[in-house]
Amino acid sequence: MNSEEFNQFLNKLSVAPLAAVDPVFPIDKYFKIDLSGKNKDLLNFDVSSALEWDVYISAYLKKNDKEVAFGGYIEKRNLYDRSDYFMKLAEHEKRNIHLGIDLWCEENTKVLAVLDGEVHSYKNNNNHSDYGPTIIVKHQIESEIFYTLYGHLSLISIENMAIGDAVLKGDIIGFLGDASVNGAYAPHLHFQIIRDLEGNIGDYPGVSSQKNIEFYKNNCPDPNLLLKLE
Repeated sequence: MNSEEFNQFLNKLSVAPLAAVDPVFPIDKYFKIDLSGKNKDLLNFDVSSALEWDVYISAYLKKNDKEVAFGGYIEKRNLYDRSDYFMKLAEHEKRNIHLGIDLWCEENTKVLAVLDGEVHSYKNNNNHSDYGPTIIVKHQIESEIFYTLYGHLSLISIENMAIGDAVLKGDIIGFLGDASVNGAYAPHLHFQIIRDLEGNIGDYPGVSSQKNIEFYKNNCPDPNLLLKLE
Protein backbone atom coordinates (compact mmCIF):
# COMPACT_ATOMS: atom_id res chain seq x y z
CA MET A 1 0.00 0.00 0.00
CA ASN A 2 1.13 3.54 -0.59
CA SER A 3 0.88 5.96 2.33
CA GLU A 4 -2.55 7.29 1.37
CA GLU A 5 -3.98 3.78 1.06
CA PHE A 6 -2.42 2.78 4.38
CA ASN A 7 -3.93 5.81 6.10
CA GLN A 8 -7.35 4.81 4.77
CA PHE A 9 -6.75 1.25 5.97
CA LEU A 10 -5.93 2.49 9.51
CA ASN A 11 -8.91 4.81 9.60
CA LYS A 12 -11.29 1.97 8.72
CA LEU A 13 -10.05 -0.36 11.48
CA SER A 14 -12.52 1.19 13.91
CA VAL A 15 -15.39 3.64 13.67
CA ALA A 16 -15.15 4.36 17.39
CA PRO A 17 -12.10 5.93 19.08
CA LEU A 18 -9.51 3.38 20.25
CA ALA A 19 -8.14 3.93 23.76
CA ALA A 20 -4.40 4.09 24.46
CA VAL A 21 -4.86 5.03 28.13
CA ASP A 22 -7.34 4.06 30.82
CA PRO A 23 -10.90 4.18 29.39
CA VAL A 24 -12.05 5.69 32.68
CA PHE A 25 -11.36 8.97 30.84
CA PRO A 26 -14.33 9.64 28.53
CA ILE A 27 -13.62 11.25 25.17
CA ASP A 28 -15.27 14.50 26.26
CA LYS A 29 -12.57 14.84 28.95
CA TYR A 30 -9.78 15.02 26.36
CA PHE A 31 -8.59 18.47 25.32
CA LYS A 32 -6.08 19.48 22.69
CA ILE A 33 -2.89 21.25 23.72
CA ASP A 34 -0.38 23.17 21.59
CA LEU A 35 3.24 22.66 22.60
CA SER A 36 4.73 24.21 19.48
CA GLY A 37 6.88 27.30 19.38
CA LYS A 38 3.69 29.27 18.70
CA ASN A 39 2.48 28.77 22.26
CA LYS A 40 3.75 31.82 24.11
CA ASP A 41 2.76 30.30 27.48
CA LEU A 42 5.85 28.12 27.17
CA LEU A 43 8.00 31.23 27.56
CA ASN A 44 6.65 31.75 31.08
CA PHE A 45 8.24 28.76 32.76
CA ASP A 46 11.41 26.68 32.64
CA VAL A 47 10.75 24.03 29.98
CA SER A 48 13.81 22.09 31.18
CA SER A 49 12.04 21.44 34.51
CA ALA A 50 9.77 18.39 34.71
CA LEU A 51 8.15 19.85 37.83
CA GLU A 52 7.23 23.09 36.06
CA TRP A 53 5.88 21.09 33.11
CA ASP A 54 3.69 19.14 35.52
CA VAL A 55 2.37 22.36 37.06
CA TYR A 56 1.65 23.80 33.60
CA ILE A 57 -0.17 20.70 32.30
CA SER A 58 -2.19 20.31 35.51
CA ALA A 59 -3.26 23.97 35.45
CA TYR A 60 -4.17 23.71 31.76
CA LEU A 61 -6.42 20.71 32.38
CA LYS A 62 -8.03 22.26 35.46
CA LYS A 63 -8.73 25.53 33.62
CA ASN A 64 -10.53 23.64 30.87
CA ASP A 65 -12.22 21.08 33.18
CA LYS A 66 -10.52 18.18 31.36
CA GLU A 67 -8.48 15.14 32.38
CA VAL A 68 -6.25 14.31 29.40
CA ALA A 69 -4.36 16.81 27.22
CA PHE A 70 -3.48 15.48 23.78
CA GLY A 71 -1.74 16.50 20.60
CA GLY A 72 1.61 16.94 18.97
CA TYR A 73 1.59 15.05 15.67
CA ILE A 74 4.00 16.80 13.23
CA GLU A 75 4.24 19.64 15.75
CA LYS A 76 7.47 21.66 15.66
CA ARG A 77 8.63 22.09 19.24
CA ASN A 78 11.34 24.19 20.85
CA LEU A 79 11.29 22.17 24.07
CA TYR A 80 13.81 19.64 22.71
CA ASP A 81 16.46 22.37 22.74
CA ARG A 82 17.02 21.42 26.38
CA SER A 83 18.75 18.16 25.36
CA ASP A 84 21.87 17.55 23.27
CA TYR A 85 20.31 14.20 22.33
CA PHE A 86 18.10 15.93 19.73
CA MET A 87 20.40 18.68 18.55
CA LYS A 88 22.66 19.12 15.51
CA LEU A 89 24.66 22.14 14.41
CA ALA A 90 22.68 22.78 11.23
CA GLU A 91 19.15 24.11 11.83
CA HIS A 92 17.57 21.79 9.25
CA GLU A 93 19.11 18.77 11.03
CA LYS A 94 17.78 19.71 14.47
CA ARG A 95 15.30 17.05 15.60
CA ASN A 96 12.29 19.02 16.76
CA ILE A 97 9.23 17.76 14.79
CA HIS A 98 7.14 15.36 16.85
CA LEU A 99 6.03 12.10 15.18
CA GLY A 100 3.47 10.75 17.63
CA ILE A 101 0.58 11.90 19.76
CA ASP A 102 1.19 12.70 23.43
CA LEU A 103 -1.49 11.98 26.03
CA TRP A 104 -0.75 14.00 29.17
CA CYS A 105 -2.38 12.61 32.31
CA GLU A 106 -1.49 11.35 35.76
CA GLU A 107 1.47 9.16 36.72
CA ASN A 108 0.57 5.44 36.90
CA THR A 109 -2.32 5.82 34.46
CA LYS A 110 -2.97 2.50 32.73
CA VAL A 111 -1.61 2.18 29.18
CA LEU A 112 -3.61 -0.06 26.83
CA ALA A 113 -2.85 -1.97 23.66
CA VAL A 114 -4.74 -0.12 20.96
CA LEU A 115 -5.09 -3.22 18.74
CA ASP A 116 -4.50 -6.96 18.94
CA GLY A 117 -0.86 -7.92 18.42
CA GLU A 118 2.24 -9.26 20.12
CA VAL A 119 5.15 -7.71 21.96
CA HIS A 120 7.84 -6.99 19.40
CA SER A 121 10.38 -5.50 21.80
CA TYR A 122 10.91 -3.31 24.83
CA LYS A 123 13.73 -1.21 26.26
CA ASN A 124 14.58 1.46 28.79
CA ASN A 125 15.73 4.36 26.58
CA ASN A 126 17.27 6.39 29.36
CA ASN A 127 18.91 9.30 27.54
CA HIS A 128 17.90 12.72 28.85
CA SER A 129 14.58 13.69 27.20
CA ASP A 130 14.26 10.22 25.64
CA TYR A 131 11.34 7.77 26.08
CA GLY A 132 12.47 5.98 29.21
CA PRO A 133 10.78 2.55 29.38
CA THR A 134 9.24 1.75 25.99
CA ILE A 135 7.14 -1.06 24.52
CA ILE A 136 6.65 -1.78 20.81
CA VAL A 137 3.72 -3.97 19.73
CA LYS A 138 3.62 -5.70 16.35
CA HIS A 139 0.29 -5.94 14.54
CA GLN A 140 -0.70 -8.04 11.55
CA ILE A 141 -4.14 -7.25 10.15
CA GLU A 142 -5.05 -8.81 6.83
CA SER A 143 -1.77 -8.67 4.88
CA GLU A 144 -0.49 -5.53 6.63
CA ILE A 145 2.22 -5.58 9.30
CA PHE A 146 2.86 -2.44 11.34
CA TYR A 147 3.81 -1.41 14.87
CA THR A 148 2.65 0.80 17.71
CA LEU A 149 5.11 2.35 20.16
CA TYR A 150 4.27 3.28 23.77
CA GLY A 151 6.88 5.51 25.40
CA HIS A 152 7.45 7.22 28.79
CA LEU A 153 6.27 4.25 30.84
CA SER A 154 7.15 3.17 34.37
CA LEU A 155 9.99 0.72 34.97
CA ILE A 156 7.56 -1.89 36.27
CA SER A 157 5.88 -1.85 32.85
CA ILE A 158 8.78 -3.72 31.28
CA GLU A 159 9.91 -5.88 34.22
CA ASN A 160 7.78 -8.91 33.34
CA MET A 161 7.53 -8.28 29.60
CA ALA A 162 8.48 -11.01 27.13
CA ILE A 163 9.01 -10.74 23.39
CA GLY A 164 6.24 -12.57 21.56
CA ASP A 165 3.65 -12.17 24.33
CA ALA A 166 0.18 -11.89 22.79
CA VAL A 167 -1.79 -8.77 23.59
CA LEU A 168 -5.43 -8.03 22.85
CA LYS A 169 -7.00 -4.66 22.17
CA GLY A 170 -7.65 -3.03 25.52
CA ASP A 171 -5.15 -5.12 27.49
CA ILE A 172 -3.14 -3.21 30.09
CA ILE A 173 0.46 -3.32 28.86
CA GLY A 174 1.98 -0.73 31.18
CA PHE A 175 1.64 2.38 33.28
CA LEU A 176 2.83 5.96 32.88
CA GLY A 177 6.14 6.74 34.52
CA ASP A 178 7.19 9.81 36.45
CA ALA A 179 9.97 12.26 35.63
CA SER A 180 12.61 10.15 37.37
CA VAL A 181 12.32 7.43 34.69
CA ASN A 182 10.42 8.86 31.71
CA GLY A 183 13.08 11.12 30.24
CA ALA A 184 12.45 13.99 32.71
CA TYR A 185 8.98 14.99 31.55
CA ALA A 186 5.63 15.47 33.23
CA PRO A 187 3.79 12.12 33.03
CA HIS A 188 2.43 11.33 29.58
CA LEU A 189 2.21 8.63 26.94
CA HIS A 190 3.95 9.00 23.60
CA PHE A 191 1.92 6.90 21.16
CA GLN A 192 3.24 6.37 17.64
CA ILE A 193 2.40 4.22 14.62
CA ILE A 194 5.35 2.86 12.61
CA ARG A 195 5.23 0.98 9.31
CA ASP A 196 8.90 -0.03 9.09
CA LEU A 197 11.00 -0.24 12.26
CA GLU A 198 14.18 -0.22 10.16
CA GLY A 199 15.76 -2.84 12.40
CA ASN A 200 15.18 -0.96 15.65
CA ILE A 201 14.55 -2.90 18.86
CA GLY A 202 12.62 -1.29 21.70
CA ASP A 203 13.15 2.15 20.21
CA TYR A 204 12.35 4.25 17.16
CA PRO A 205 12.78 8.00 16.52
CA GLY A 206 9.85 9.95 17.90
CA VAL A 207 11.16 13.31 16.70
CA SER A 208 12.38 14.21 13.21
CA SER A 209 14.49 16.90 11.65
CA GLN A 210 13.05 19.08 8.90
CA LYS A 211 15.52 17.39 6.55
CA ASN A 212 13.94 13.95 7.06
CA ILE A 213 10.32 14.82 7.76
CA GLU A 214 8.83 13.57 4.49
CA PHE A 215 10.20 10.08 5.08
CA TYR A 216 8.93 9.99 8.65
CA LYS A 217 5.49 11.36 7.76
CA ASN A 218 5.08 8.40 5.40
CA ASN A 219 6.56 5.86 7.82
CA CYS A 220 4.74 7.18 10.90
CA PRO A 221 1.10 7.95 10.06
CA ASP A 222 -1.08 10.19 12.20
CA PRO A 223 -2.02 8.22 15.36
CA ASN A 224 -5.34 10.02 15.36
CA LEU A 225 -6.41 7.70 12.53
CA LEU A 226 -6.83 5.15 15.36
CA LEU A 227 -7.44 7.31 18.42
CA LYS A 228 -9.98 9.59 16.69
CA LEU A 229 -9.68 12.35 19.29
CA GLU A 230 -10.67 15.10 16.85
